Amino acid sequence: MNDLANSTMSDKAPPVRIDFNTPELQRKRRMRALKDRLTRWYVLVGGLAVLAAITLIFFYLAYVVLPLFQGAELTRKQALQPTWLQQDAGKPLLIALEEQNLVGLRVSDQGQALFFDSKTGAELKRVDLPVPAAAHVTSISADQPGSPLIVLGLSNGQALVFSHTYKVTYPDNKKTITPGIDFPYGETPFVLDSAGRALEHVNVNLNGESLILAGSHGSQLLVSQLTREENMMTGEVSSEQISIDLPQMTETVKAIYVDPRQQWLYVVNGRAQADVFSLRDKSLNGRYKLLEDGQAEITASTQLVGGISLIFGDSKGSLSQWFMARDPDGESRFKLIRSFQLGTAPVVQIDAEERRKGFIALDSAGQLGVFHSTAHRTLLVEPVADGAGILALSPRANRIIIEQGGKLLPLSLKNPHPEVSWSALWGKVWYENYEEPKYVWQSTASNTDFEPKLSLSPLTFGTLKAAFYAMILAAPLAIAAAIYTAYFMAPGMRRKVKPVIELMEAMPTVILGFFAGLFLAPYLEAHLPGVFSLFLLMPLGILLAGFGWSRLPESIRLRVPDGWEAAILLPVILFTGWLSLSMSPFLESWFFGGDMRLWISNDLGITYDQRNALVVGIAMGFAVIPNIYSIAEDAVFSVPRSLTLGSLALGATPWQTLTRVVILTASPGIFSALMIGMGRAVGETMIVLMATGNTPVMEMNLFEGMRTLAANVAVEMPESEVGGSHYRVLFLAALVLLMFTFVMNTLAELIRQRLRKKYSSL
Repeated sequence: MNDLANSTMSDKAPPVRIDFNTPELQRKRRMRALKDRLTRWYVLVGGLAVLAAITLIFFYLAYVVLPLFQGAELTRKQALQPTWLQQDAGKPLLIALEEQNLVGLRVSDQGQALFFDSKTGAELKRVDLPVPAAAHVTSISADQPGSPLIVLGLSNGQALVFSHTYKVTYPDNKKTITPGIDFPYGETPFVLDSAGRALEHVNVNLNGESLILAGSHGSQLLVSQLTREENMMTGEVSSEQISIDLPQMTETVKAIYVDPRQQWLYVVNGRAQADVFSLRDKSLNGRYKLLEDGQAEITASTQLVGGISLIFGDSKGSLSQWFMARDPDGESRFKLIRSFQLGTAPVVQIDAEERRKGFIALDSAGQLGVFHSTAHRTLLVEPVADGAGILALSPRANRIIIEQGGKLLPLSLKNPHPEVSWSALWGKVWYENYEEPKYVWQSTASNTDFEPKLSLSPLTFGTLKAAFYAMILAAPLAIAAAIYTAYFMAPGMRRKVKPVIELMEAMPTVILGFFAGLFLAPYLEAHLPGVFSLFLLMPLGILLAGFGWSRLPESIRLRVPDGWEAAILLPVILFTGWLSLSMSPFLESWFFGGDMRLWISNDLGITYDQRNALVVGIAMGFAVIPNIYSIAEDAVFSVPRSLTLGSLALGATPWQTLTRVVILTASPGIFSALMIGMGRAVGETMIVLMATGNTPVMEMNLFEGMRTLAANVAVEMPESEVGGSHYRVLFLAALVLLMFTFVMNTLAELIRQRLRKKYSSL
């Protein structure tokens, strides 16, 4: 035995020793360590680069947007003391500047129009207006802002109409502006008062071929209409002056204004009263009290560009905007819209911009204010003179000249974005010709007196509305499909279903938008009863199919492998869809008189647009489903198998295990899937651009469209002026979208972390 053992031990091979320090293994370890370090740095640098890019985008958007909320800047230039001012130049009645800010016009009570160089004050041209020898100038007024037409009221009851023109030429490649005075209605004044009384106040308005002249003497109102007709054969022009008789007043007239459509005549009279007359009906619309304070009185007034709004200044430094708006009973009334405050001294002059709804005002203490009516914004209040004077604002609203104390005070005004304010962007604004304050986005129009409507509220509302209807469709389907695929479906079937659903994410959204706009929208309109019956019958059909399957004998049910039962629902879904859509014409005929769209519009009073929220919900829901499904399915499938088996082993049913263990454990991932899907829906552009009609309305109506922030930026950015207010507001819309996504994702991450911490012990 000992010999056998010894021989066995001697025959046993010595143990094999493995050398882990060979050059090859050392080289592999060094390569692995190098790859680990490179990967770690690559991920770190990539993550920091992403954060830096997002931060830079945020700061760039803020950099572009910030100038919107800066006020106006006023730069004083050296005062001018031209020689013609030291002579007997008469009392200034009106000062104006031409487009290039090179030539100024001064009209005096001596009946002279003097053109001067606005930079040096040098006299360029002097024109004696054809005022009759026995008369003198008693009043002056200009047509609405932007019109060169001016009317002089004379002491003999006549009115002289003229216009100032500026001809631009380039002799020897040098720009030359030649000012002049034209008399489009002849040099003979029009008779307004046949009694020959002085016209203390006048106004003029030209609308096409119709000219309205209005004047007053004391409380006597004098209005005439001049019409011109041209003979097409001979070219001869004939004119006719018609007197318009209006109810007379008892208070002394302070100012007269004619509506540019020649519908209303506004007469400021008494201390603080405005009478509004209808020129069409030749009747009094109403007498309106302009000030609540009985101690104050109206001291200055003007029309804004377009002539619809009037601005009144009073003896206590307040300014107010009024215009005609309809009451609930349908009658037009003169209404106070908004108020401003310049100071405490009386307002002596108000001058409106020619291209925007802004205006400037000067008080008796020499304090100048810059305002914008629509934005309800006071941009600047600054002292500029020693006392009251007469001022002129250039057509581009970037130059001001004040004549005061025998000298000219030139001022440079920088006011690039007055029409933007927080109230105009997010609050209800009462726009001209609107019956009440509203949220409106309308950035462009065909005329220059357009009032910009830049409210972001309809766009933000449309963004949330589109995302809401998309998530209503996508969230239940995607989450339910993810849970069923990960928990109940057989592995073989899951390997086929999941890639197909995830492949849907690769479809370009422009294709979905094209399909939704050109096919889905008209198809839904033509099959509305079938679509709504489909929403009702599809869940009912699936439930009935499941109930019927559970009642079949086990010998039949066991023939289907475990986890493959979902395949049985395919014919059920196809049959239910075919049945619902094929029944649509019959349902429409039985219940909706043959046209469900007309029934919705006429009987229910609901607006129906072909491209509406229903179309967007279906199309964008289809685009969002793969995102939510993929992330939620991974979260459910990643729940440890030990938790599921342990729950089943303790006697819980598969449904109890799903609802009380699996879903709770996977809830952070499911919540992240919903938030990512919501972010995708909020930022979607092409589908909502092509399938919504892009109407910026604030209605939750399923059958109305919307306009989203992303779609609005895509539509209007190519047409916006770089650096303009519209351009910067579009950047603000992008910033709002970015901040909304950032806040939503941050909250989602915080909630996800709380859910993970709460259910990590399961």
